[in-house]
Amino acid sequence: MSTLILFLPPARPGPATEYSYTLTADGHTALRHATAPAALLPEPTRPGGEVVAVVPARALSWQRVSLPPGLPLGAGQQTPRLRSVLEGLLEDRVLDDAAQLHFAIAPGAHAGSPVWVAVCDRAWLRENLQALEAAGRRVSRVVPEFAPGPTASGGPELCALGTPEEAYVVLTGQGPEQGVAVLPLTHMALTLARTGMPPAGASGAGGEENDALMVRAEPAVAALAERTLGQQGQRIALHTSTQRALDAARGDWDLAQFDLASTGRTRAVRKVGSAMSAALYAPQWRAARWGAGLLVVAHVVGLNAWAWQERQSLAAKQAGVRNALTQTFPQVQVVVDAPVQMERELALLRQAAGSVSARDLEPLLAAAGAALPNGRQPTGIEYTPGELRLRGVALEPDEEAALSARLQAAGYRARLDDGSLLLRAEGAP
Repeated sequence: MSTLILFLPPARPGPATEYSYTLTADGHTALRHATAPAALLPEPTRPGGEVVAVVPARALSWQRVSLPPGLPLGAGQQTPRLRSVLEGLLEDRVLDDAAQLHFAIAPGAHAGSPVWVAVCDRAWLRENLQALEAAGRRVSRVVPEFAPGPTASGGPELCALGTPEEAYVVLTGQGPEQGVAVLPLTHMALTLARTGMPPAGASGAGGEENDALMVRAEPAVAALAERTLGQQGQRIALHTSTQRALDAARGDWDLAQFDLASTGRTRAVRKVGSAMSAALYAPQWRAARWGAGLLVVAHVVGLNAWAWQERQSLAAKQAGVRNALTQTFPQVQVVVDAPVQMERELALLRQAAGSVSARDLEPLLAAAGAALPNGRQPTGIEYTPGELRLRGVALEPDEEAALSARLQAAGYRARLDDGSLLLRAEGAP
């Protein structure tokens, strides 16, 4: 399943608002990336593709709260009661009115233990989603640009973003709770970020922690980040917005919760589609795809070999029947339908010897006379080879069943047809 990943703009959307987007087929490699208005955004390249909206780091606030025990937190249990609890817990921690904010709880959160809650402006997020839906790009998931939790390096990481005039850094994996913080790109901010981290080892040496800190930067601010961190010998790795979009879309978060949540069916379809896309296109499934392909090829080859053996066996049997016909009746020069020709030759032999077969008139009349109830006499008799029709025979349902049973035991089939009894030998067509 292909995915269109786009960054939501920091301001509320308008007619000229443009979205930075990345189009991917497997979630790991970008097919295309550019900037376009909502109406000109590309569609996912495969049926069932999804649109993922990324919330910028500076548009989110991360709060750590402990929810009361016994409070349901499932995907289908984001009730007004849960939102009221979150508003009460976060009312003193946020600057805006809690009723005007949107909340999203970390995936896999459990009541009674600390959980991360993402907070952003509700009207801003809703208007962006509505603008995209009006343009025919209905958003399936809303993910954060950076989320709390373990980092790829296993330690704290810094990512420098923005423009040279307004540069900032995002600190991930911060502290024992592995939180997210947004700071100005200044030497003092980086120093505060380092001193706020727990020691890397038992010795608590600052040099060990400096070595453990990974720093990445967008190309636009890479030189500024290099100058800012140059005195500390930090190596800066380039990290584009396309790479951040792909990393964010692969995360487990979905900020579309409470009044913005998708239905259970939509979530299930999205999950199945993502799993199928990963199985078909993700690099980590390449070995499994090769194995499945080899298995299919082996089955196809085996089925063809089995079919060839069956054809050979059938051809041998047909050749045996033809040989039996030509050896038993040498006068037959051309074999068209061996069973029919053999039956015809046998009939000629019986006729020449003066014997009768079950398809002749006398055996048919004898079988009918033995099976008919007493006193039932036909008014007319018609005979064709292998078939006898007795007109004027009327039978009750129980008499018809008994007649059929007696004739079947003698090797004949019988049925009533428009006031007539039709009698045939079992082998007759």
